[in-house]
Formats: sequence, structure tokens, C-alpha cells
Amino acid sequence: MTAVVGVQPGAGRGRVAAGRWLSRIPYAVLAVYAVVGGVGPLVMDYNPVRVSLEDRLLSPGSPVMSGGIAWFGTDGLGRDVLAQVVYGARTSVIIGVSTVVVSCLIGVTAGIVAGYFRGWPDTVLARGIDILLAFPAILLTIVIAGAFERSVLVVVAALSATPWISFARVTRGISLSVRERPWIDAARVLGVRPVAILLRHILPLTVGPVVALATLEFALVVLAEAGLSFLGIGLPNSAVSWGQTIANGKQYLETAWWISALPGIALSLLIINIGILGDQLTARYGRGHLR
Repeated sequence: MTAVVGVQPGAGRGRVAAGRWLSRIPYAVLAVYAVVGGVGPLVMDYNPVRVSLEDRLLSPGSPVMSGGIAWFGTDGLGRDVLAQVVYGARTSVIIGVSTVVVSCLIGVTAGIVAGYFRGWPDTVLARGIDILLAFPAILLTIVIAGAFERSVLVVVAALSATPWISFARVTRGISLSVRERPWIDAARVLGVRPVAILLRHILPLTVGPVVALATLEFALVVLAEAGLSFLGIGLPNSAVSWGQTIANGKQYLETAWWISALPGIALSLLIINIGILGDQLTARYGRGHLR
């Protein structure tokens, strides 16, 4: 006699429920970062250029001369590391969102126009992309950032130099496919203007793939901004960046590890969770969005 072993329905539902909860972790982590970056600077007074040599290199949890507690310790100039992590979160979110928005506007506009009209707009876009791809992206970003005075606008412009290419490629492919669909032909026959066709019939189909791509680009932009600030060619000293804080602590890695380690952990958690969220959105919208 052969025993048939079946899978209990409750166990399957439990695994599905657990998977759903795990998939929501990136949303929760990003919400925490958004709240910390948005609300933290409003309730935490911090001056990035003010030094307190009496409080320099205090370990996490140590009291400071002002009577407070340095929960994340202090750096080589006596500045609170927790405040730098909080203000750095706001800086990363602002620069990341600004860069992605600029890249998205440029790339989506160029992509749908080139894909729909083809001809010389498509040729110009293809040649422009070829020229930009001839230079390594990080090298082009460093050249732009180093050629001008350090500011937020320069950093956003430097970081937007190449990410728009990804948006242009995605939207161009969608536009090339959609322009041959029957409802587009019907719209042309009815005399609908090309601008209206682009805005009403093609642009909405790009939303899902563009959002999925935007999350991945956001992670790359945040990491690139930290790299520029680490090299000293990103934001000015009056602005707080995780890259600057990590760079300030590199000479104290053996004696004051928290200066570089804690901002580095905050940066790593943000990048990892954005990457997971981007993979989820890509799996949802990246395939079959035109079916």
C-alpha cells in the first residue's frame, strides 16, 4: 500500500502570506528613510561647519559638553555623527529625486518622439547616445562636477548626464511598438494631432516600465553622489553628505570606526532596499506591459 503525502493548504497560504510581508519590507525601509530625511532636520539642530574639539572622537552613547548624548558618536571635529546621518539622508533623497526627475523628463521626451516619428529625430538620438556612451559614465560625471564650483545644481547636472539614456531607450522601444497598433492608425485617420497621440496613447503605456527603471536609477544616483562627495568634488562643505562623512572618518578607521561605518551602513541599507524594490517593479511592469 502506497501512502500519498499531500501538502496542506494552510502551509501554502502561510508561505504566500510570508512572501507578501517580506516583499513589503523595502517599502517600510524607504518610508523610514523618507520620514527621517524629511522630519529629522526639522527637530534636530545641526551646523555642519561648527566644531567642538572638546567632544571629538567620542564613542557612540557618550555624553557631550552641551549635556546631550552622542548616540552615534562624534567625528574628528566633534560633530555629531547621528545628525550627519539624518541630514545626509535628506541630501541623498533630494539629489536622487531631482536627478531622476530631470533624467526622466529628458529621456522620456526624447525616446517617445524618436520612436514615434523615427527618421531624423531617431537618428539624432542614436548618434547622441553613441557619443555619450563613448565616455565612461563615472568619468563624464567627475569631469562635469570638477569643472564647476561645488553646488547642488552642479551635482544634479553631472549625475543627469547619462541616466537619461536608459529612459530614452525604454520609451523609444515602447513607442516604436505602439505606433504600429490599430488604435494609433485609427487616431491618425480621425485626424488626431501627433502631440495628442503621444500624450494620450503612448505616454501612459510607459509609466510602469519608467517607474521600475526610476527606482534602479535612484539607487545608482545616490551611490554616485556619495562617491563624488567622498572624492571631494561633490557638495560644498556647508551641505551634509554621507560620502563626506565616510571620507572624514577614513583616517580613524582603527580608533573611531563609527564615523565611517554608521553612514556606510545607512547608505548600504538604502541602496539594497531600493534595488530589491526595483527588481520587484521590473518583474511586474518590465515584461508584458504591452500585451
